Amino acid sequence: MMYNVAVIGDKDSVLAFRALGIEVFTAYGAEETRATLDKIAKEGYGVIFITEQLANLIPETISRYNSVVIPAVILIPSNQGTLNIGMDNINKNVEKAVGSNILE
Repeated sequence: MMYNVAVIGDKDSVLAFRALGIEVFTAYGAEETRATLDKIAKEGYGVIFITEQLANLIPETISRYNSVVIPAVILIPSNQGTLNIGMDNINKNVEKAVGSNILE
C-alpha cells in the first residue's frame, strides 16, 4: 500500500515542499492545526511533517500520534528556526531502541 506525504505549517515554511510533490497544508493556530492534522491522518497519509512551532501548540495531539505507527508525525523546523523538539524526539527514540544515544 502506498501512503501519501504531507506537511503542515505556516505558508512561508512549507511552500517549498510543494515543489517536491508533497501535499502542503497551512495552519496558524492550535485549533486549526489540530483539525488539519486529524483530517489528513484520517485521509490515509503515512508521513506527516509538521513545523515545531505548530506542534508546540498541540502537544497532546502530537503525543497521541506518537503512540501509533501510521501516520508517522515528524517535527521539522520552520523558517523561523528550530526549537530542537524534533531532534530531542529522535534522540529519545534512538536511545529507547538502542539502549544509549548513539547520535550525541
